[in-house]
Amino acid sequence: MAAAAAGGRSEEGALIAMIADEDTITGFLLAGVGHKDFRRKTNFLVVDSKTSTRTIEDTFKEFTSREDIAIVLISQFVANMIRFAIDSYRKPVPAILEIPSKEHPYDPSQDSILSRVKHLFQADTGSAVRF
Repeated sequence: MAAAAAGGRSEEGALIAMIADEDTITGFLLAGVGHKDFRRKTNFLVVDSKTSTRTIEDTFKEFTSREDIAIVLISQFVANMIRFAIDSYRKPVPAILEIPSKEHPYDPSQDSILSRVKHLFQADTGSAVRF
């Protein structure tokens, strides 16, 4: 592997990690986003009715601490299961993006990252910003 570039990212580029339902993960895998390293670690977690909240939280913590991941996509429904972990996450990289899933549409009022952005714009301009 190439020497680490600034910020600990490799010259090969950074990955997008995913935590979502099977249909969402499958779509991203078909688009070529999937990755498995030599230790057989992947950049995705398929969440179903048998997946524990602890597993989701542990995977979120793992993905946000890996040097090779730049973005973590998490379906909003799953994000709500570990909202406390997402709300306490403060680093800019990897970025956390909440996405809709087939069964659960996106609700901007539940997105903690969007709420932080709104708060920053309100503090900066002194007026409300609509998204």
